[in-house]
Amino acid sequence: MINRTNIAVGLALAGVSLLGAAPAMAQVEGASQELNVYAGEIFGDDVTDTAISGGKPKLDDDITYGVRYAYNFNPSWGLEMSLGSNPNSVTGLAGGDIDIDLSTVDVNAVWHFRPYARLMPYLTAGAGYAVADLDVPIRGTVNGQPVSIDDDNGFTLNVGVGAKYFVTDQFLIRFDARYRYLDAVLDRFADSPGTVEATLGVGWKF
Repeated sequence: MINRTNIAVGLALAGVSLLGAAPAMAQVEGASQELNVYAGEIFGDDVTDTAISGGKPKLDDDITYGVRYAYNFNPSWGLEMSLGSNPNSVTGLAGGDIDIDLSTVDVNAVWHFRPYARLMPYLTAGAGYAVADLDVPIRGTVNGQPVSIDDDNGFTLNVGVGAKYFVTDQFLIRFDARYRYLDAVLDRFADSPGTVEATLGVGWKF
């Protein structure tokens, strides 16, 4: 997981470094709002704490996308609400992969630590709720006994780093890398997956 985290953070911040520094100018103001759309990659993790029919089910690496709305109380601090979707699959199953849709709702605090620059790094952390939707239950054996495992919902926590690059006073490009803790996505033998999300998006300040 440490290696995947480093890769995801590197992907997001590599794009930021290509833009370079620009002359300082106020970009985030108190009582301003932002609307962002994003897409990227999620790097999966084990979803059960035990083997099913001799294999360890895993949330695959796949696309993620969504929308974020932020209200900035002042140039440094904002509150952000996010809706995310990850159409994915569970791999490592004896009978083949099973599709799973993972949806998240988050509320995050955002701290801009260069609020008066065109290129604006930030830290973010928050909590929310995750809903998993398996196409069909996972069926197999555990210790020789047949089992049927369905999807589940639960809380989620996330922490991340990123940067906003203001192309104009209103239009911005955003890079973001986050570690996400998921309480559970299955209702039996569930592990708590730790995923990494690396995303690229565009946004509007108003």
